[in-house]
Amino acid sequence: MTSITSVELNYLVFRYLQESGFTHSAFALGYEGGINKCTIDGNMIPPGALITFVQKGLQYLEMEANLTCQSDADVDEDFSFLQPLDLITKDVNELQQIIKEKKKNLHKDREKEKEKEKDKDRDKDKDKEFEREHERECARVREKERHEREKEKEKDRERLESEKERDKQLEDNSDRRMVTDAEDKHEENEFFEVGPEPMDISITSTSQTCEIPSSDVMILEGHTSEVCACAWSPIGQLLASGVMAFSGSCLFWIFCKHLSGDSTARIWTITEGTSRSGVQNDPLNVLVLKHVKGRTNEKSKDVTTLDWNGEGTLLATGSYDGQARIWSTDGELKTTLSKHKGPIFTLKWNKKGDYLLTGSCDKTAIVWDVRAEEWKQQFEFHSGPTLDVDWRNNVSFATSSTDNMIYVCKVGETRPIKSFAGHQGEVNCVKWDPTGSLLASCSDDISAKIWSMKQDKYVHDLREHSKEIYTIRWSPTGPGTNNPNQQLVLASASFDSTVKLWDVEFGKLLSSLNGHREPVYSVAFSPNGEYLASGSLDRCINIWSLKEGKIVKTYTGNGGIFEVCWNKEGDKIAACFANNTVCVLDFRM
Repeated sequence: MTSITSVELNYLVFRYLQESGFTHSAFALGYEGGINKCTIDGNMIPPGALITFVQKGLQYLEMEANLTCQSDADVDEDFSFLQPLDLITKDVNELQQIIKEKKKNLHKDREKEKEKEKDKDRDKDKDKEFEREHERECARVREKERHEREKEKEKDRERLESEKERDKQLEDNSDRRMVTDAEDKHEENEFFEVGPEPMDISITSTSQTCEIPSSDVMILEGHTSEVCACAWSPIGQLLASGVMAFSGSCLFWIFCKHLSGDSTARIWTITEGTSRSGVQNDPLNVLVLKHVKGRTNEKSKDVTTLDWNGEGTLLATGSYDGQARIWSTDGELKTTLSKHKGPIFTLKWNKKGDYLLTGSCDKTAIVWDVRAEEWKQQFEFHSGPTLDVDWRNNVSFATSSTDNMIYVCKVGETRPIKSFAGHQGEVNCVKWDPTGSLLASCSDDISAKIWSMKQDKYVHDLREHSKEIYTIRWSPTGPGTNNPNQQLVLASASFDSTVKLWDVEFGKLLSSLNGHREPVYSVAFSPNGEYLASGSLDRCINIWSLKEGKIVKTYTGNGGIFEVCWNKEGDKIAACFANNTVCVLDFRM
């Protein structure tokens, strides 16, 4: 008989906690139960697996009890005699006894019902006989009326035939005199009747161009686990990808971590002419950045986050082993930075490129002096894991945590220069606007907030989402950007499957983009600020026109989407999929 192991049961409970939003319980079980070491392929486990398993077990017990009790007669298949609590608390013998008693009572009730039905049937028989006689009389009347109608129709047909004959004789004479005019009119009518109406053409054309054709999609294969992070180099055509990413709630990070990982990041060369239809895994076009030497099943070095420096010459990766690594564009490991005592969740280069900032599960953030290849300062202010970091300028930055707090810190200062308290849940993401004047944050408390260094309380409290907000992005518009004449906008992506755009000056909702069916994990503005790409677990990438407020392009892949990003030119979009691939889409309007 097939049995389930304790490891398999632990994994099902772990997945159930994740899917139900019990983030910390899932983390504790995953850590203590060693879920990251199990060999179960998470891709093979459908959502709701534990519930389905329990339901199947209950159904089996019910079926076993019914089959054992049933005789050849009086078998009722239309409803259950048992309640779920009976199935859980009683053994099969007790269940059989319950079924016998209920069937006996049911049989008595049915006998009484049969007697009542017989009395009713006798009365009905009398009524039916009367109704049958009435129907026979009605049928005779209807038949007579039908014959009358047939006679009238025959007379009408004869009348029409005689009229058509007269008209035909008149038309023959008239057609001979007007043959030339008739031919001209016929040609004119043919000219105006060619093709469908313009509206039909427009609708057909829109539906055909909205879906990005496979000829404009390149699929990058090589990773052996979910690809959760990708980033274009600021220069050239290099695309970096990693098998795990963390830029938000613990739930998402645990999900990526424990499903598995291949302990690598990759640098893909995407040149013109290669981003066309097909699967690309040519070793000449990709560099594999291995975080483990030799052959090993060690999972502690899985990549959690990555970021390019401003010049596009160095790639930094963070790992589950608590180390940050810096790589050259030719795949050479330049530096390994070690001080954190827990997994690195997030890292960012400052604009100047001399400092690297990392945030970790060990509740701290560290600024690294890249040239000296050593840590500059460690900031120990949070009481929970550091979830996100973002530079305000070259020396100051913001951090967020599971402790619901946001701190603004500065290199050289031993205390935060600003503390923002207001969220009632984990703060998943923090982002400074292009000028460094306003800080946006989003949280599991279903709100996004905008903060200013000039005051302690938030400037705006943005509450229109109905579920956790996973990430936020500022548009590359307004003062301090390459698009200064366009309005500055904040985009928020939520587990409620929507993306919302906000007026940050007045704190008002501009529009709600409702094109996805599952949680939205990533949004990215095009460099010109005219378009927004969004990626969701529904496997769809939607590209929205912000001017028109609608989807102008869409692409459906073969797995949930964890991140989307535009290249510098704005003509390509990269997306990370849960089926271990990266897709590069050509975007032309």
